[in-house]
Amino acid sequence: MTAPLSSLAFETLASLLKSKSGLIVGTDKIYLLEARLNGIVKREKLNDMNGLAERLRRPGSDTLAREVVEAMTTNESFFFRDDKPFQHFRSQALPCLVAARPPGSTIRIWSAASSSGQEAYSLAMIVAESTAVLAGRKVEIIGTDIARDQLARARDGVYSQFEVQRGLPVQMLMRYFKREEPNWRIADTIRAMVEFREFNLLSDLRALGKFDIVFCRNVLIYFDQPTKARVLEAAAALMPPDGLMYLGGAETVLGITNRLTPLPNERGVYGVAAMAAKQRLVAAV
Repeated sequence: MTAPLSSLAFETLASLLKSKSGLIVGTDKIYLLEARLNGIVKREKLNDMNGLAERLRRPGSDTLAREVVEAMTTNESFFFRDDKPFQHFRSQALPCLVAARPPGSTIRIWSAASSSGQEAYSLAMIVAESTAVLAGRKVEIIGTDIARDQLARARDGVYSQFEVQRGLPVQMLMRYFKREEPNWRIADTIRAMVEFREFNLLSDLRALGKFDIVFCRNVLIYFDQPTKARVLEAAAALMPPDGLMYLGGAETVLGITNRLTPLPNERGVYGVAAMAAKQRLVAAV
């Protein structure tokens, strides 16, 4: 029988996760720590989580620390998750951005915390079906994540039967995937539309460049208020006046930052404050 997680061990793990990834883990999430990190404990031939924490306190534990962070920050992802943000992107955001930009210009899209790539590839498939709308504009999609194993999966573009059945329309599966028993591989044309990069949201976001669209969904719920504000304000600074940010259904900018404002009648869609205010006035007329 393994020993219960000590206060010192919990503090070691919680401090590591907050400092390296912004992830906040309370004592009510000890079960999650144990579930996510049990594989590392076994691989390292440690007795329990206390042994893992003790190992992390030793000098030269950087590689192990990275593996712990990656194990804890791997989030669930599936194609066209929640669907409504993708409908809005297809029917409103993309046409509006195209209308405001001359032919030959590039529209940049960021999928933050892209995990195994389903969100970024969902956007790429929409873009692939919008060539007539684009009318000569280019689209660049960047997916970033802190977890190297998830980035490798995303770049590979291979998904299980279960993964492609979650949210992916059958017609898109047939059009953009090739069967490789027992899995499915995304088409090279779609894979080439997305660049995946290792990136920590606590880093200087300016290194990524400017973005017209930011998808940062179901990420902020794991951060404390100061970290949420820091990330949101830094991301807003990357966006033009007509840029849009998509957050998860349970996430909000209210009480966190004034740089972004919710779009009228749209859940989880935010504009740069000045432009969003203008759109609200237009909607009210």
